[in-house]
Amino acid sequence: MYRPNYPKDLLRYFVNELAFSPESVVADIGSGTGILSELLLGNGNRVFAIEPNGEMRRIAEAKLSTYRGFKSVNGSAESTTLPADSIDLITAAQSFHWFVPEEARAEFRRILKLNGWVALIWNTRKTSTPFLQGYEELVDWLRSKSKSAVKHEDLSNRVISEFLGKHKVVKLDNSQQLDLKGLVGRLSSASYSPLPTDSPYAEFVRRARELFERYQQNGTISLDYWTEVYAGQLS
Repeated sequence: MYRPNYPKDLLRYFVNELAFSPESVVADIGSGTGILSELLLGNGNRVFAIEPNGEMRRIAEAKLSTYRGFKSVNGSAESTTLPADSIDLITAAQSFHWFVPEEARAEFRRILKLNGWVALIWNTRKTSTPFLQGYEELVDWLRSKSKSAVKHEDLSNRVISEFLGKHKVVKLDNSQQLDLKGLVGRLSSASYSPLPTDSPYAEFVRRARELFERYQQNGTISLDYWTEVYAGQLS
């Protein structure tokens, strides 16, 4: 609910750089609740939303079932269940850091059409304002309390290059406006955040409220991102 969307410039980039069109067939791997899938479906594309988590998959199905091109699939990056040579574009938005790279790469090569593309996408927070710097300090505190934090920043360029082969990179501006509930919700959506029943939760909410009250303007704050896209053809 509180994760950012992706900018419409992302579709323009796909069109201009990845031979993308409304006729392209997409496999959205680790599609979650369907944030990127919805953008692609709105463009008229046929989208196979591949998601192993049943709860997130059901949320996407409830939200996206009215789109004619939507197909929900209980699968994973390593086993999509899709036919060979069937996909024009594979997307992985906020999900590649959960994959087993060697197995996922073999599966992507199997389902991808000749001259098809793979796009690995992340919304990476900017740190260009005092609020954004304070947000990162709060994130660091949350990670220090967690034993299960998984983050894409741990990936090296070498891992991405080995997966994609020769590839291109672009950064697109993105942002979301959040009230206090939205800020707590955005932080709570991360793998390293405590549950309400966990002992650090009350302190987490107190710190989030203090951060919000210090920097809010007219009841909202702006959480700014780079939407980073790494696109290759698995050469």
